[in-house]
Amino acid sequence: MKKRVITVMAVVLICILGISGCKKHVGTPEDNAASGEEAEDGKADSQEKKLIGFSVIDMKNPYFITLENAAREVIEKKGYEFIMEDPGTDSTQQAVQIQEMIDKGISAIILSPVDWEKITPSLQALKEAGVRIINVDTQVREMDYVDAYIGSDNYSAGYICGEDLIERCPEGGKIAILECPTQNSINDRITGFEEAISKATKGFEVVARADTTGEFERALEESEKMLKEYPDIVAIMCGNDQIAVGATTSVNVARAKEVLIYGVDGSPDIKKELQKPDTQIAGTAAQSPIHMGQNAAEITDCILTGQKFEKETYEEVFMINKDNVAMYGVDGWQ
Repeated sequence: MKKRVITVMAVVLICILGISGCKKHVGTPEDNAASGEEAEDGKADSQEKKLIGFSVIDMKNPYFITLENAAREVIEKKGYEFIMEDPGTDSTQQAVQIQEMIDKGISAIILSPVDWEKITPSLQALKEAGVRIINVDTQVREMDYVDAYIGSDNYSAGYICGEDLIERCPEGGKIAILECPTQNSINDRITGFEEAISKATKGFEVVARADTTGEFERALEESEKMLKEYPDIVAIMCGNDQIAVGATTSVNVARAKEVLIYGVDGSPDIKKELQKPDTQIAGTAAQSPIHMGQNAAEITDCILTGQKFEKETYEEVFMINKDNVAMYGVDGWQ
């Protein structure tokens, strides 16, 4: 009798572990492609035939490279085929590549839009083709097309940068902003930052802002112009770490030693910069592309196998600066 009880308990434990990557109480069977019973009966055979697409903003960005590696590992372990296309920050190219993936017969796509508004026709095409849409990192404007969203709390990421600046510069000062209006994740970060500094006792003034399209080269060019026009700025808020690296380069060239630079991501490049005694980087609001990629892949599997899933997942963000960078390591992502 005892052996029988132990055996039953072991089976129950295995079943629980088998669905640990999926969330409860949010997605419903109606949201999913197949019922749980259908998924259990045909999972092994159907997974081998299913193709998962992957399209994010720019695969030159180390953040997205890490996210892709994490998602690919989980997807392939579960028996799916994985294909990735790189639009290289070109929204037109992303639309072409998505249509090509539809033509190849993808069942689902993990997607971060180059332009959160221009992606809408592609979302319509995906929906018409019966492709499940897992939106990561940067939201699309028309969220009704999306089956699930996985991202960081981008508003909080910008807000904690603003709070840190208030603490470092209690007298206020002039600020420059390097942004990217086509990416909603960056929009939310900048909004959070501006709302935080608006609460400062002594005022901050945003004297310059520029669209960098999220790229290092544009960030370098725009920050050089800003520093020439406003040599007395106290800080540059950057929409991501890649932009922050460009701003840091221009600040070093200009020898503007008093300028503080903020980024968002927690990239290895920025963490290495924080180790330098004379760095201009004040901090980076860190997120984890590893967790995001893994979660996106797990939720993709839940959707395709008819399991319940979380329709919105927000990863925690936190500040990394000179005081705590050693805790997170500099050779990889946290």
